[in-house]
Amino acid sequence: MKHQFVLDANWYGGRNSEGTIESGNLKTAISIPQPMGGPGTGTNPDEMLLGAAATCYIITLAAMLERSSITVAQLTMKSEGIVDVTNNIFTYEQIIHRPEIVLHAESADQVEKATVLAHKAEQSCMISRAITGNVTITTQPLISIAD
Repeated sequence: MKHQFVLDANWYGGRNSEGTIESGNLKTAISIPQPMGGPGTGTNPDEMLLGAAATCYIITLAAMLERSSITVAQLTMKSEGIVDVTNNIFTYEQIIHRPEIVLHAESADQVEKATVLAHKAEQSCMISRAITGNVTITTQPLISIAD
């Protein structure tokens, strides 16, 4: 079975102009971010790649925890994308995921298993697999027990 995703894009000028994209529930303005010399309108490819990687990872992690019968009180995450600029060439170097998994007290014995799954989810995520070899992806989980 194959799934097809279609995105429509419009661009209204040169490098420092703006555009729009639309795909399913995603509809937004786009441009080059201000730190890279653009107008900073809407989102940009760097944020979207980070968003795709983070979304895929956290959904994969949630599914793996659920399948392993680990009861999660809260699952949050911060992700960071690092882009290098050398000789005016932009290279997306690294994505760091920092999931925070809070387990219910009755799951305290499952901290080690949750840690293993936090790292394994990165290898199982479709987006991570798609960019492996081009972007370094690391996971720094923090796992705690709810009060």
